[in-house]
Amino acid sequence: MSMPAITNLTKSRINNKLLTRIIKKAIDVADIKNISDISIVLVDEKKIKQVNRKYRGKNKSTDVLSFGDLNEIFICPKIVKKQAKKLDVPFKNELARVTIHGMLHLAGYDHEKGGQEAEKMRKAEEKILTRIL
Repeated sequence: MSMPAITNLTKSRINNKLLTRIIKKAIDVADIKNISDISIVLVDEKKIKQVNRKYRGKNKSTDVLSFGDLNEIFICPKIVKKQAKKLDVPFKNELARVTIHGMLHLAGYDHEKGGQEAEKMRKAEEKILTRIL
């Protein structure tokens, strides 16, 4: 896998090396072979809401969106920070979790199907997180 393209369209300072490490670890641990040339786009709440509305019909901001056909993940650092505070975990841990979540969607995991699919994705997230953090 080549280095992910990371585009930060926010004022948040994000450690690109950390994001790259998370992505590489996720690919190794989950044995994801069908993903290359990943693009991460860091956006504000307004932009992620626009993207969510346009492509998913949901008129709300969210932490992460994945587009498998483009190998692209949109992350909203501001929402990730809010979630980290709410969950009482370090920002980098929550950033790792949402990045892994996006990666697993790119790999074909889909928690929205519910049941076993949701459980399979949750277990994969936990497995990768424990190896990173």
